[in-house]
Amino acid sequence: MAGKKLPDHLHADTLAVRTAVDKTQYGENSEALYLTSSFVQPSAEIAARRFAQEEDGYTYSRVGNPTVTSMELRLAALEGTEAAIATSSGMAAILLLGMGLLRSGDHVLCSQSVFGSTIRLFTAEFGKFGVETSYVPQADVAAWRAAIRPNTRLLFAETPTNPLTDVCDIQALADIAHNAGATLAVDNCFCSPALQNPKRFGADFIVHSGTKYLDGQGRVMAGAICCDQHDADEVFLPITRTAGMVLSPFNAWVVLKGMETLGIRMQAQSERALSLAQWLQTQPQVARVYYPGLASHPQHALAMRQQSATGKGVGGAVLSFDVKGKDDAMLRGKAFAVIDAALVSSITTNLGDTKTTISHPASTSHGRLTPGQRQAAGIGQGLIRLAVGLENIEDLKTDLLRGFNQMGTLE
Repeated sequence: MAGKKLPDHLHADTLAVRTAVDKTQYGENSEALYLTSSFVQPSAEIAARRFAQEEDGYTYSRVGNPTVTSMELRLAALEGTEAAIATSSGMAAILLLGMGLLRSGDHVLCSQSVFGSTIRLFTAEFGKFGVETSYVPQADVAAWRAAIRPNTRLLFAETPTNPLTDVCDIQALADIAHNAGATLAVDNCFCSPALQNPKRFGADFIVHSGTKYLDGQGRVMAGAICCDQHDADEVFLPITRTAGMVLSPFNAWVVLKGMETLGIRMQAQSERALSLAQWLQTQPQVARVYYPGLASHPQHALAMRQQSATGKGVGGAVLSFDVKGKDDAMLRGKAFAVIDAALVSSITTNLGDTKTTISHPASTSHGRLTPGQRQAAGIGQGLIRLAVGLENIEDLKTDLLRGFNQMGTLE
């Protein structure tokens, strides 16, 4: 049953609820979940044409699935791109990006402050195949420009970064990339399209871990690349059809439904994060707070300009802070004391959940980096990351105060 065509120029909140493939003959209001590995063909001739990609139609869920298509259409609509390619995880999306764009002898220019697994993927895995990666300070536009080489093919940044919330100037990096004949990819999972649309500022590719805010409740693994239709069809789809880093229909359906509440979740969680960041700045046990919504953040003005998909600048729902201490051993012990005292926040490295999570980046998400890499990224032993959920803000403050009181026993 063909659905009514949506009007043009709808608000993102409406697109997040309504964008999907046509409904079936049953007229379901909630998008259908197609739990099938293959699709029966009307005839041998039509099957031949569809497998030869001469005719549209689903054949096998590794190649395409209506539920996955719905998720891709919805995400692309929110990001303002022509297409999206769903993958089994956020790291699978970055793997697909590299496999599609890079060849032996190419050079990648990457922020030194990205997720630890991203650094390992570029350095250790892509490096096996002759791709070299250089790392530069996230917010230093001059450093990005100076590090460009004749063989630079890709600039990669996440903004804000995990976990120090550094913000890059997307437009400036896009200009640097394009002037060098390269492309820019931006990891947007911290903000999600509810707060930030990198395409507006010139990014060529937007990478997502759908495991985070797109799902929003910590239920499934998912990822995606948002891009132009040509890149989807000619660069990435041939790889996913063969290599199989595709998203399962069930996980796609969960993320599809999660996006329906993305806007209101991001607004509410960002408001709580700002309130908590402002409070943390007043605590004597805290040396520094990292949050783009604070006026003290070095890229505050830039963040408010870029993170304005809602119509006003919003800092997002992730913040980090350093506890005070004399040396690395004391800092680690104090950070662990704060984390272990948590009764409301969950001790886990995932983020984007409605449940607040608390973690120690130096020993978890960035634990596989060398000490030198962590130092370059500014990730010390006293750093704690909070991904703020939907709990009452006073309960979260009490959770942290309990930990701060435990810190006093370690002096």
